[in-house]
Amino acid sequence: MCGIVGYTGNEAAAPILLDGLSKLEYRGYDSAGIAVFDPESRETAVVRAPGRLLNLVQKTDGGAAVPGNCGIGHTRWATHGEPTEANAHPHHSAGDLVIGAHNGIIENYQELKQKLLRHDYTFYSDTDTEVAVNLVDYYYKKYNIGPIDAIAKAMVRIRGTYALALMFRDYPGEIWVARKDSPLIIGLTDDAALLASDVPAILKYTRTVYYIDNLEMARLTPGHVTFYDLNGDAVEKESTEITWDAEAAEKGGYEHFMLKEIHEQPKAVRDTLGCYIHDNVIDLSATGLTEEFMRSLERLYIIGCGSAYHVGAAGKYIIEDLADIPVETDLASEFRYRNPRFAKNSLMIVISQSGETADTLAALRMAKERGVPVLAVVNVVGSSIARECDYCMYTYAGPEIAVATTKAYSAQLVSIYMLAVRLGRLRGVLDEETYAADIAEMTALPDKMERVLEDKERIQWFASKFANAHDIFFVGRGADYAISLEGSLKMKEISYIHSEAYAAGELKHGTISLVEDGTLVIGVLTQKDLLEKTVSNMTECRARGAYLMGLTSYGNYFVEDSDDFTIYVPKAEEHFIGSLAIIPLQLLGYYTGVARGVDVDKPRNLAKSVTVE
Repeated sequence: MCGIVGYTGNEAAAPILLDGLSKLEYRGYDSAGIAVFDPESRETAVVRAPGRLLNLVQKTDGGAAVPGNCGIGHTRWATHGEPTEANAHPHHSAGDLVIGAHNGIIENYQELKQKLLRHDYTFYSDTDTEVAVNLVDYYYKKYNIGPIDAIAKAMVRIRGTYALALMFRDYPGEIWVARKDSPLIIGLTDDAALLASDVPAILKYTRTVYYIDNLEMARLTPGHVTFYDLNGDAVEKESTEITWDAEAAEKGGYEHFMLKEIHEQPKAVRDTLGCYIHDNVIDLSATGLTEEFMRSLERLYIIGCGSAYHVGAAGKYIIEDLADIPVETDLASEFRYRNPRFAKNSLMIVISQSGETADTLAALRMAKERGVPVLAVVNVVGSSIARECDYCMYTYAGPEIAVATTKAYSAQLVSIYMLAVRLGRLRGVLDEETYAADIAEMTALPDKMERVLEDKERIQWFASKFANAHDIFFVGRGADYAISLEGSLKMKEISYIHSEAYAAGELKHGTISLVEDGTLVIGVLTQKDLLEKTVSNMTECRARGAYLMGLTSYGNYFVEDSDDFTIYVPKAEEHFIGSLAIIPLQLLGYYTGVARGVDVDKPRNLAKSVTVE
């Protein structure tokens, strides 16, 4: 959530800041601003605007009206105070000595604000960020110390999460940063230094990046960066080279990033499978997992938020069936606040696209504090979760820009497939023949996914037919229920239509009372032993006026006798068919949102990377 950018070098800073902020729009925001130091006037110009970034671009004439070679920018997601110009970042301290932007939430900002008020500080905004900037200013002036020491003293007092980017009037051409539990990367060129919340913002300018760790600070000058720990001592860091192309973060001719990323799913799945399957054998050694450790496991805990949680819901059915290991699946935001009883010889699996999801990161840390090892399934190399876990299984979806996840979800799902099959073989649940057959089924998925995408015109037609629906119910049993959860989420977040997913057998326990004439009920029907039961539940809805859509595999043509519209996907092993079944539901959500005029890449009130509670 929110986005920070920064630049110091020889070029005009404002256009670079605006360009970087445009690459971070997917993170979610409701106002934007930049601050640029002008070496001629020796003043820092701060320009802010509520609403879309375009408002700020127009206000600054594309950056041309704000001269200077050093600055910071920010897209704000309102948490403390409304999305107004006064509350937009960057903020300046009383007296303009310090200017800063901040991602995260400062939990004790009211306490700190009262302290500063007693020392004659004044405030013009409702934000916690202005408090943080003034706190740095307070220590800087009170102790007559340098920026690093002043920032470190403020970090000790602040409770919460933050990525801070600061400029000091006494240090022109320099940017100072600090981080705790909120993503921040730093990029270098020969004559410039850049900072951002995510790689796409700076990839146009450099591929050499550094990941700043928790409770660390850094000083950026043109072409240089120095890192510091909380004691103010310099620390050494290794840089990382970004390997994916800048074009991967562009639309590539598609109308929206979401549609592009839906079509990139076969590649994302193929690349992820190819990293761990070699010569028809699943090799998880790159994750750090050993065969001895995997054989010893007696219980798994799968933790995630949103779509990542839905991957875990599907994973529970698949792992328990293929590997005969009990699995608990939990929402990270709930898990971190209960007192779970971890079984002996257990493993926590945390799933996150960004690797920065606040609740998931907190659950990871709780498990480690209790001595439970953690396997992370993440898409972003060098992210907080990737650095703090014991074992890391990277997905290879590439950059995902649309807020609603598609290809990252699919890459996570096949990662769980591979883990389940490997565990099943190591534990003797799967014989060699079944193991080989399952690997063949998984490697065939990308081609089958491409076939599903060829049928998108029918789905587009159907979406236009129900674009004005008020309520949509997704139903399924077993692994189909897990897919229904994700399909329903796609519909509600992209089209703004009220949508819910239910285990089909629960319809008659209350939910069916909501069904009326014209209600759309979508049944996911891919599990052979459960299909007829779900069809029966759907028929009960039809008797109450519902319009039925069935999603099943080729060969189950009898479904057409019970529903009003049927979508087919290629046949596949039932444990893995969810990778095919989800695509029509993603397309349905996408085309419904487009038909309703929704900004499908940046739906209202949502953010790509949820780095606060």
